[in-house]
Amino acid sequence: MENVLKIMATRLRKSRKQRGSRYCGWGQIGQHRQAGSRGGIGGAGKHKHFWIRTVIEEPSHFGHDRFNSLNRNLTQRWINIRDLDSVFLKHGKADKEGKVILDLSSLGYDKLLGGGKPTGAYTVKVAKVSRNAKKSIEAIGGEVLSN
Repeated sequence: MENVLKIMATRLRKSRKQRGSRYCGWGQIGQHRQAGSRGGIGGAGKHKHFWIRTVIEEPSHFGHDRFNSLNRNLTQRWINIRDLDSVFLKHGKADKEGKVILDLSSLGYDKLLGGGKPTGAYTVKVAKVSRNAKKSIEAIGGEVLSN
């Protein structure tokens, strides 16, 4: 057997009977009009008078994701090994012994990545460095100083 929906005739509804009665069954003036009758506008009261509704319908509304650390250490700027030559031409310097020194931390770089091949033996100062970058620079005779 099919499920048959029984639909009530519109002419028999309470709202039709109360047309023209000024308050439509809501008592004195102003009842059931503003946000006060709803308990606030929008998501108001989720931590107060609508708490049970919040717990049932949106249990993860409050709090934070445990896997997303609030004070994580983000790497904002990074540089690859292949770009060290161009940075050295602009900002690098050689010390008295002939070592080529690049201070990437003072230039605003947070991390050195291992993309590309190093062309020269650099002494690089940087906060963070990847394993591949460190291996590549040390293999060619350079040095990585991480803070």
